[in-house]
Amino acid sequence: MSYRAMYRVWRSQTFADVVGQQHITQTLQNAISQNKTSHAYLFSGPRGTGKTSVAKIFAKAINCEHKNDEMEPCNTCDVCQSITNGTLDDVLEIDAASNNGVDEIRDIRDKVKYAPTRAAFKIYIIDEVHMLSTGAFNALLKTLEEPPANVIFILATTEPHKLPLTIISRCQRFDFKRITTADIVGRMQFILEAEKINYEAEALQVVGRAAEGGMRDALSLLDQTIAYNPAEVLVENALMITGASSQQLLTEMVGLVTAGDAQGAVATLIKLLNEGKDATRIVEDLLLYYRDVMLYQQAPSYTESFQRVTLDDAFIEVSSRIDTNLIYRYVAQLNEAQQQMRFSNHPQIYLEVTLVNMSQAATIKPAVVSQDQQQAPDNEAMADLQQQIKAMQQQLADLNAGNGQIKPADKAVRSTARSSHSSGRRAKIETNAINTVLDNATSEQLILIRQNWSDILNMLMKSQAALLAEAEPVAASEQAMVIKFKYDIHCQMAMGNATFVEDMKAHVLRLTNKTLNVIGVPEDGWNALRTSFIAKRQVNEEPSNTATASQGEPVEQPSSTNPAIAAAVALFGKELVEIKAD
Repeated sequence: MSYRAMYRVWRSQTFADVVGQQHITQTLQNAISQNKTSHAYLFSGPRGTGKTSVAKIFAKAINCEHKNDEMEPCNTCDVCQSITNGTLDDVLEIDAASNNGVDEIRDIRDKVKYAPTRAAFKIYIIDEVHMLSTGAFNALLKTLEEPPANVIFILATTEPHKLPLTIISRCQRFDFKRITTADIVGRMQFILEAEKINYEAEALQVVGRAAEGGMRDALSLLDQTIAYNPAEVLVENALMITGASSQQLLTEMVGLVTAGDAQGAVATLIKLLNEGKDATRIVEDLLLYYRDVMLYQQAPSYTESFQRVTLDDAFIEVSSRIDTNLIYRYVAQLNEAQQQMRFSNHPQIYLEVTLVNMSQAATIKPAVVSQDQQQAPDNEAMADLQQQIKAMQQQLADLNAGNGQIKPADKAVRSTARSSHSSGRRAKIETNAINTVLDNATSEQLILIRQNWSDILNMLMKSQAALLAEAEPVAASEQAMVIKFKYDIHCQMAMGNATFVEDMKAHVLRLTNKTLNVIGVPEDGWNALRTSFIAKRQVNEEPSNTATASQGEPVEQPSSTNPAIAAAVALFGKELVEIKAD
């Protein structure tokens, strides 16, 4: 007899054999025992989770004359064996992927009225039903709604959202869920022990994780591993077949990142790549690894929920050295790298850069201030504070004396105090670069950027475009453009991300055929710079704010001849300048 694949040999033949779908099998068994079976069922869920197997078991259980009290088929009678072998005419399994035309469904509609020949019920199992054409669905509707009393339809699909609602509403729907790694490993252990094949427990964990919730995929991978080495299922063989990374190397890489050793982390990555591991798979393994680290730190008793690691001394030691706040940052960086790698011909470059950034982030420690330092501030800071207080007191005295104006020096002191108070927590404002842009800015260039702004946002990734949700271009020259951010944190995140800046420059070049540097500034910083720039232009252009009337009395010139206003109109465009009287 020719060899049969393991997933075919060990296909579930009873409800008890079905792994991970007890909520479905129990419901079907109760329906059979109470004679409350429906005329149509819809089985939906991921591939390899038992949809077709449960449909066949249900067909055997409802037609078996020797089923036990738990409504399990005997699998020994003529009807059960015929259904298992696929030779019973009363149980028809149809592949909708290759029989999706209206003629095939019309043939079913014509034959459904005939009574079953050997079984109590005639059962139609339509696999991948979402592949049916619109005409085929329409032909099925009436029959599905009111079939003969001894006919049951079972529709199976991996994509229920593609089915018409008129079909779904006529069926009892059962959603098959992904099978947990623990359940998959348990089933593989049972099979290997029955086959008398030795195995390493960690190897089954590797195969179970690679299956991603599908029992059929797990048995297929297990079959490949056994074919590679029939004597025993080993970890190294499972890693080679599945393409996964060993926990030892992952732990080594995470430990090097935690220690800030970028060179060692990249060297470990290159070792994995040289072994034939895929860069995208390594990113996924790292994401799951950090997820398990966070879960172990926050809920160490739930080790059975680990998706990537097994609990050992090396993992416990590395977990104790990783700051939980850093894990959040690492996951975000790895997720961003994973998205970018999908569209790159050199995905390993993104992973290398991400590892270096993660290693650098691990070396930045928050400053720890001792209690003595808190109680004894340095003399220089105290002297600066006293000077600011004196300046403010003098300013208050001038106001009380009727002066009414704040001296420029006082403004500078107040500005210094503000910046000193907020140092280290605000976005860096590139004052010189922005002033250079303003010196050379034109309204035509700004209008060109604004006309293409929506297209630029659409070309960015969603995470990048989100940073620009409440931002806008406010000035542009032939060399650079200035973007005003409403929130300081958005400016920091955007301008601190080299990928964001490069993507912006690339999209602007593509749409405007101009290579422009991108400069970000928070809204309050922009308002101050703009006001200062216009005032400076007004002074430099020797304004003549008044004209003499024939009677010798001064008459104010029209606002259009005011040099400051003219400069603002030339810089930002007439539609963006609003003139307000003092």
